[in-house]
Amino acid sequence: MTYRGLLVAGVALSAITLAAMPASAKELKNIGMSVGSMSNPYFIALAEGATNAAKKINPDAKLTVVSSEYDLGKQFSQMDNFIAAGVDLILVAADDPHAIAPAVKRAQDAGIPVIAVDVEAEGANATIETDNYQAGLVSCAYLGEKMGGGGDVVMQWVGPLSGSIARIKGCHDALGKYPNIKVVSDDENSGCTREGGLKFTLGDLQRFPNLKGMYTICEPEALGANLAIKQLGRSGIVVTSTDGSPDAADALKTDTALIATSSQDPREEGRLGIEEGYAIMNGKEPETKVLKLSPKLVTRDNVSQYKRW
Repeated sequence: MTYRGLLVAGVALSAITLAAMPASAKELKNIGMSVGSMSNPYFIALAEGATNAAKKINPDAKLTVVSSEYDLGKQFSQMDNFIAAGVDLILVAADDPHAIAPAVKRAQDAGIPVIAVDVEAEGANATIETDNYQAGLVSCAYLGEKMGGGGDVVMQWVGPLSGSIARIKGCHDALGKYPNIKVVSDDENSGCTREGGLKFTLGDLQRFPNLKGMYTICEPEALGANLAIKQLGRSGIVVTSTDGSPDAADALKTDTALIATSSQDPREEGRLGIEEGYAIMNGKEPETKVLKLSPKLVTRDNVSQYKRW
């Protein structure tokens, strides 16, 4: 089955299970969500999608969203707080897909389903995410083309998130088709922030005089990279990224180094996370535990037709 097929099947499954829910179904009242950072507009949109879906199920449902700031210890505490509060469902964008497993198990032992959103979480009842490998692949295929097939490239990421790892792998595979492109750095953890993107790019521009391209796994890093390029008066450097945020869409319409991004649909992830979680609460196991949404390439040429999230 294609990834598009998985998405369509997942949507259909949610609609069917919700429609078939018995009158005695458990009530969805309290949901806990832990994400990397609510300073990232992506997670704001994800939370909005989850909230809207929860309110359709129960207008009085309450969603509590907390930021882990990519601190696994903090995320553990947040999960334990949700368990202690007796929430009905937990959505988590795990800071570490494997290390989060004990917290996931504690929640499940307490009778609380856990849905992984955006990134994987070992042991979760279901996972809703973008096809992150494809996101990196399509973004960097465009990057390689626009670099003219030659020059040095830097990749900025957020480790050790599963989605970040998959995007970097997709980028490597896309650029691997260009023998004259050299990846000079692929392990800069910019924390998915403008500050991180600015800081590391300022260093990269000094270290790599032949730098022609950059891929960042999220757009705050890309926008920070653009600031660094502008500050040092560099030209001839192109940047691609992933997410499809409103800020990135605006940047694509202006004279920035950012030339393309592979978009995600965080509101859809949030909606599906709630719907699948509610179905699981009521004994309806999903046909597949991992639903992957297909990314779309947004460039300066098509950004005016892009439907923002």
